[in-house]
Amino acid sequence: MNKQEIETHKAEFIELLKSTGREGIDDLIDMLDEGKMHFFTAPASVNHHLNSDGGLLIHSLNTCKAGLRLRDLIIEMKPELEPMLKRESVIIATLLHDICKADIYVPAIKKRKGEDGIWREVDSYDVSYRNFPMGHGEKSAMLALMSGLEIYDDELLAIRWHMAAWDLPMQSIELNKCINTARDEHPLCSLVNLADGMAANLLEWE
Repeated sequence: MNKQEIETHKAEFIELLKSTGREGIDDLIDMLDEGKMHFFTAPASVNHHLNSDGGLLIHSLNTCKAGLRLRDLIIEMKPELEPMLKRESVIIATLLHDICKADIYVPAIKKRKGEDGIWREVDSYDVSYRNFPMGHGEKSAMLALMSGLEIYDDELLAIRWHMAAWDLPMQSIELNKCINTARDEHPLCSLVNLADGMAANLLEWE
């Protein structure tokens, strides 16, 4: 993705965030921007979905769009959930669920075998957790809080548990109880988990 495309998607991301009317949005954007966390130019992964510049931005937007569509469908089928699935909460939780990745990818040159069997040097990434080694979902939730953003409990829990059992040491009885309680009390947790899976496994499928 070229710089102009990244800027277009970045503007869409910022517009969605600002549509929530939350205090602290500008500080959050400043934290994510170039020179600090490189969120808008980071890949979404090293070897899997959207592993190129701007991939994390696209994945976040895909998750948000899937989340908003799911919200509409769920409310149509079960209207009593509408107060627990506020549009602004879906936007906040989906757009910010993976900000933990913004500072872990480091540009690198690697060798890759082409279809002709010849190994060539290509632009790629290495992974480093040195900047803030706090984990995955919990790191995203903590960064959102540290930015000064006005954010609510259900949004923080949806961000923390967006990976569901994939981010859960099964030997931990306490964490099992935490995720089950979060999902029982806050439907937003399940919605964000579903939207993330739809984005990574369907919308970004190649």
